[in-house]
Amino acid sequence: MAWREETSTSKCPLTVGSPLQRYTDAGSPLLCSYSGVIDGIMPRRPDSHQNMRCADFVVKEPMVIGHECAGFVEEVGSEVKHLVPGDRVALEPGINCKRCELCKQGRYNLCTEMKFFGSPPTHGCLTNQVVHPGDLCFKVPNNVSLEEGAMCEPLSVGVHACRRANVGPETNVLVMGAGPIGLVTLLAARAFEAPRIVVADVNDHRLSVAKALGAHEIVKVSTNIEEVAEEVVKIKEAMGTRVDVSFDCAGFNKNMAAALSATGSGGKVCLVGMGQRELTLPLTLAAAREDDMIGIFRYKNTWPLCLELLRSSKIVEKPLITHRFGFSQKEVEKAFETSAGGGNAIKVMFNL
Repeated sequence: MAWREETSTSKCPLTVGSPLQRYTDAGSPLLCSYSGVIDGIMPRRPDSHQNMRCADFVVKEPMVIGHECAGFVEEVGSEVKHLVPGDRVALEPGINCKRCELCKQGRYNLCTEMKFFGSPPTHGCLTNQVVHPGDLCFKVPNNVSLEEGAMCEPLSVGVHACRRANVGPETNVLVMGAGPIGLVTLLAARAFEAPRIVVADVNDHRLSVAKALGAHEIVKVSTNIEEVAEEVVKIKEAMGTRVDVSFDCAGFNKNMAAALSATGSGGKVCLVGMGQRELTLPLTLAAAREDDMIGIFRYKNTWPLCLELLRSSKIVEKPLITHRFGFSQKEVEKAFETSAGGGNAIKVMFNL
């Protein structure tokens, strides 16, 4: 599946092509027949679709996208001892250098040499086959589907965010944005036993999904920045108590401003969504209240926990998968139209 040009302002032709072979060291298993979830460079944001970029990642030549996948092991390299052909595995999509100071500190998600599926110039996993390092392939429990295994990737974002914010039984949580990342952050906060969770969004359908997934209260907001103060009052009323941690899962100025304003003194505000490059925020207010601002970038060491949460049914992801498609040219184009349509689609899955 290829994007054509960085500067295109029209829909780019999509082409289903041959599998890519990469990372062919002896320790890499060959995977095929897995499920991949549409995500990454083609969400609903116009800048992603028209300008072929997501934040600082810019598409400069045709490339395969996708970074959420799971599947069957077909072959293993001589150095792979924990996997055999036929095993079902979920893939962590980022290959770090293992040599830099950040990698040595265990913060490998910040590695400057990271090769991450679907982040230019690294090709993604939306193909029939992919070669990947064995230590980034995790066995999927018998009672967990491959679709759920592929969903470990977005779930990892929510889990990492909750870890960074130290969410626990005494942490009241606000989630701004009920898109896929907001919803998995909600699921993670529930699994971390947050006693009260409020979710705010502009979309009624997504709010209803958030409620069904366990949000204690939902708040309908608008896109009008001038309504922030009024909506913060609604959020605080819905919470009914102090907001300890806020997660902005959309990356837009209004959401982040609302999150900062709603969070109680001494609280934490986490920037999870990657949207606008520059934001205008009430930082003086945050400083006066000693609120901590925490950046969230991808994840680290989350796959084993995510798979265990799925195995134990502490997290149920299936309601997030709203559409499924095959991998023919026609199905692929329909899948992307569905994902970009702004309707009731949450996660769109390919069965390869």
